[in-house]
Amino acid sequence: MLAWYDRHGRKDLPWQLAVTPYRVWVSEIMLQQTQVSTVIPYFLRFMTSYPTLADLAEAPLDDVLHHWTGLGYYARARNLRKAAQLAVDHHGGELPDSLDALAELPGIGRSTAGAILSLGMGQRAVILDGNVKRVLARHEALAGDPAQADVLRRFWQIADDYTPADRAPNYNQAMMDLGATLCTRSRPACAVCPVTATCRGRAEGEPTRYPQKKRKAAVPERSARLLLRLNAQGQVWMRQRPPAGLWGGLWTFPELALDEAAPAGEDWPAFTHVFTHFRLHIHPRLVRVAQAADAVAEGDGRWVTLAPLPALGVPAPVQQLLQRLQALVENEK
Repeated sequence: MLAWYDRHGRKDLPWQLAVTPYRVWVSEIMLQQTQVSTVIPYFLRFMTSYPTLADLAEAPLDDVLHHWTGLGYYARARNLRKAAQLAVDHHGGELPDSLDALAELPGIGRSTAGAILSLGMGQRAVILDGNVKRVLARHEALAGDPAQADVLRRFWQIADDYTPADRAPNYNQAMMDLGATLCTRSRPACAVCPVTATCRGRAEGEPTRYPQKKRKAAVPERSARLLLRLNAQGQVWMRQRPPAGLWGGLWTFPELALDEAAPAGEDWPAFTHVFTHFRLHIHPRLVRVAQAADAVAEGDGRWVTLAPLPALGVPAPVQQLLQRLQALVENEK
């Protein structure tokens, strides 16, 4: 693995340059459930605005969420900022250098803590992200769903057994790179894999059987009407959602069930936004009001200018609707 890494491993990703524990941490959080190509521009913008952990700790939540707009899984951003504040308050403005202390910070699990210690601090620590799980599951022909506690314990034990004392950071990066570039979900490139000769999954003739996961249940479908209240001054009414839960802390439009009474307006085409556990069918309705006072005031709400938009954290589908509203207002000038 180390020989393969020296020749083929990724070494020029933004978080691999000018390495600090903070930069590694932010990249690891962003990379959860998200592809490298998507993360790179977000990471670069984030580092420009918050180059240090202290900068992130001092940043308003709205600003942090604004930088996360479109990246999804917004609890990651809230936890990142909260963990930065705790690090300032309790760890001298630095990330702690032990697994247990890191794991006490919000949003940092065992694998992320291992990545910070290994890739950010040069320690021997074990990483078990999705790519590493896939490589190990196939190489060892590990049966069982990794989400089950007993199976997961086996994964951790095997990962620990393989992690070397020497050059552990390079080995960990090699395992993640192998899973991301060769040992992919549907089309593993076994012919050029550095460990193909010892891979039990390939020897069985069906490496994509691993890792074994339970069949997913049908994804629930939900629907909601979003009210786009637009006043004559080119402002739209938005409200901030509660800190926890779906789209926590983000700004969005007032939401109604489809069977609830709603003010008259122009219905825009419905579209679907896919979450991890359900699909949301969004039915936007444009409601024009003559003055700001004509709108029904709601808690945590405000009129928001459309040109330019303030730096608010908004979900991706709301961002799409805001862009359409911007174009509408511009065309009506």
